[in-house]
Amino acid sequence: MPQLDFSVFPSQFFWLTICFFSLLFIMSKFIIPKTGEMIDLRKAKIDSELNKAAELKEQVEAGIARYEQALREANLRAAAALQKTKDELNDTVNRKQSDLAARLNVEIAEGEKKIATAKVKAMQKVEEVASGLAVDVLAKIGFNDIKRNAVEDALKSLKKE
Repeated sequence: MPQLDFSVFPSQFFWLTICFFSLLFIMSKFIIPKTGEMIDLRKAKIDSELNKAAELKEQVEAGIARYEQALREANLRAAAALQKTKDELNDTVNRKQSDLAARLNVEIAEGEKKIATAKVKAMQKVEEVASGLAVDVLAKIGFNDIKRNAVEDALKSLKKE
């Protein structure tokens, strides 16, 4: 095996050293600076994107704050409108209830008047029927000479007492 031949070691070592330092020189002068530039560019771009993200986050937070404020104001307006509507409905209900109560009181009064009138008429009819019945009973008992007017006068006198 030629790799293990000690006679070629110095030549291989020489070329290894030349290649190593040549590559080291090329890397240090050309490749590493370009890689460093790329890393710096990427870092700058990442920092720029992070700054933009922070600005967007602030804008979003400000938008959320405005949204929440608008929502609170809308809730307050809605609550006020709801209370106003509730008050108006309560007023309307109370007014209609009082109107209904007034109409019912009038109808009750009219009904009571009709009942009182009907009662008076019924009592007159009862008196007429009672006097006619009394005359008929007295006639059946044998008092034929008693007139209806006399019985009515007797009932009226009893009624006054």
